Amino acid sequence: MVNLLPRLVLLHLLVVLLHQSVWCLNYTKFRQVGDLRLARIQKHLDTLNKPPVFSIQSPDGDIIDCVHKRKQPALDHPLLKNHKIQRVAPEMPKMRSTMETQEEDDSGKSANISQSDGYIRRGAWQMWHRNGERCPKGTVPVRRSTVHDVLRADSLYDFGKKRRSMAPLARRADAPDVVSGNGHEHAIAYTGTSSEIYGAKATINVWDPKIEVLNEFSLSQIWVLSGSFDGSDLNSIEAGWQVSPELYGDSRPRLFTYWTSDAYQATGCYNLLCSGFVQTNSRIAIGAAISPLSEFQGSQFDVTIVIWKDPKLGNWWMGFGDNTLVGYWPAELFTHLADRATMVEWGGEIVNSRANGRHTSTEMGSGHFAEDGFGKASYFRNLEIVDSDNSLISARDISTLAENTNCYNIKSSSNNQWGTYFYYGGPGRNPECQ
Repeated sequence: MVNLLPRLVLLHLLVVLLHQSVWCLNYTKFRQVGDLRLARIQKHLDTLNKPPVFSIQSPDGDIIDCVHKRKQPALDHPLLKNHKIQRVAPEMPKMRSTMETQEEDDSGKSANISQSDGYIRRGAWQMWHRNGERCPKGTVPVRRSTVHDVLRADSLYDFGKKRRSMAPLARRADAPDVVSGNGHEHAIAYTGTSSEIYGAKATINVWDPKIEVLNEFSLSQIWVLSGSFDGSDLNSIEAGWQVSPELYGDSRPRLFTYWTSDAYQATGCYNLLCSGFVQTNSRIAIGAAISPLSEFQGSQFDVTIVIWKDPKLGNWWMGFGDNTLVGYWPAELFTHLADRATMVEWGGEIVNSRANGRHTSTEMGSGHFAEDGFGKASYFRNLEIVDSDNSLISARDISTLAENTNCYNIKSSSNNQWGTYFYYGGPGRNPECQ
């Protein structure tokens, strides 16, 4: 079974890329849009953008609407018509005290995290907080969607989704070069398949990778998975940060979520761009820009994200930072994940559209290779999974995968302070990556 793991991971990545698009931002389309299409878009936005109790103008141009909890988009989902928002706080995963022997990194020197750790500033936050305004109690912050947001998508149906593909799911799924050949490249770590995974956690370094063209993106995230990697029933819950000019209209790193229960075909979406995810927090806006950011050889900022299954009610919760509850994906949304997860992946992904016939210079992570280390390369640290006892345990025996190590790579290790961790990323196009 162990030998099949790289294949399963590649199958998952193939499912993702086959249902994602390299969307083209066409401003001519904006000028030529007809009245009928505009009316359809506005009708959709009227459904999506709920009447706010209060609105906040963010310095980055976003409008954050403070929407009453019981009026949020999630509850429009057909499976949630009778859903009552969970009022009782979920049982947080318990921490286990596990000491690990400090290991040596690939260069033969012990990883000097303790010295570097003094330069880490935790708790990177969001730009809409800068003016001091907050959403009132009993409301949740929702980033307002605009007509231009929709027009940047391939269609109204595809807005906020990882686009479907007409290609069959299992097409050459065993070939590693299929992933990069379809334009999506990764540098990830992943667990072995297991029947006892009930969540995952990591602390993720936040950067602002450069995007070469508007129809590409760069993201760093956690995937919690269950179902068939080569079928149409894959369930996935995802969270992290991403830079996506096509989705957001700018190049700022933003907190994001995604979910699907049918391998990205018809269900699920980014953030709150469809019904499903139930938000409970009034201070964190999903899809809003994160600030401040890490600086090359300077201060490092990271965010902690945990996704886990509430052992009592079965909903999948998302936590951010220091045990701050953001909200949850109701168990009713899923098939396989209604029970448990079978695999977790952590890492980075970019789109390589090969503009002008050459590899993109879109960066992953900080834009530097893993071997550059702390303050230069981006990292995931303290990788953990949640077991059947609702306890956090270090993610040992992880495997790593990168399709094109001349463009983006990954190097993992472990020590007492950072547990299991890895550096990852790269600049994209360079003399060895064409």
